[in-house]
Amino acid sequence: MEREFLFSHSGHRGYNPPPRGAGRRGMEAGAVVRTLCVANQKGGVGKTTTCINLAAGFAKAGYRTLVVDLDPQCNATSGMGESPASDHPFVREGRLPEAIRATRVPGLSLVPGCREWNAIEMLMRWSAEDMRVLRRRLEEASSVFDEVLIDCPPSLGGLTRAALSAADEVLMPIQCEYFAMEGLTQMIHVIREVMRVEPGRLEFGGILMTMYDERLELTREVEREVREFFGEIAFETVVPRDVAVAEAPSHGMSVLDYGPRTRGARAYVELCMEVLNRDEG
Repeated sequence: MEREFLFSHSGHRGYNPPPRGAGRRGMEAGAVVRTLCVANQKGGVGKTTTCINLAAGFAKAGYRTLVVDLDPQCNATSGMGESPASDHPFVREGRLPEAIRATRVPGLSLVPGCREWNAIEMLMRWSAEDMRVLRRRLEEASSVFDEVLIDCPPSLGGLTRAALSAADEVLMPIQCEYFAMEGLTQMIHVIREVMRVEPGRLEFGGILMTMYDERLELTREVEREVREFFGEIAFETVVPRDVAVAEAPSHGMSVLDYGPRTRGARAYVELCMEVLNRDEG
């Protein structure tokens, strides 16, 4: 059932997505920005790493890109070489564009996360109306961007649901390990709930296998199961285990900048191309 559900809400098998990217090279003006939510309730699966590196890839390809850090751990913020905000841009007064920071990567901007406990508590108690406010506030900033990526906390709570409600697509990284399929099932249940509230808004962008080690039988077994069950929804690209991918965030850099010739950098470039090519297919 999950497989059929995802195919019916993805850009594959006969579905023609609307044009996106008002400022994208080679595309018509007036198209709609894409807001992509990178989510998985399990920690340590490469969610934030994927968000940072996919965003860097978009920016290097000429797409004006914004990362929104909704994770109270603020790993996307520090991984992009920035410091967390002193207050949260989604609970304080003021327009969202005022919270946007330029990063060291041309074309790549950031709405930093916040570790302030009172703000986090308010965010985690968001109602359905608050989630619609989040979408409107994102729309304030999205007019000058082609791609908006939201990094979610590793949970199924209110912040993740709010991000899903504000997004057009969801991308799920999964680690090639024993419990990968179990985590997918739980996440798909939450995605289904969000889609039920507003039918036709959220699409399933794809499943990305991370920390891939072709030497391990378990890795190959997980890949076979994912591809047999989900088919084209799983990206062809897999992200290998690579020390450069793990080291890059400690330098506040994407792996595309830290180790551009590494296996991990090549994988994220291929993922970026695959995501963009899926839009055109």
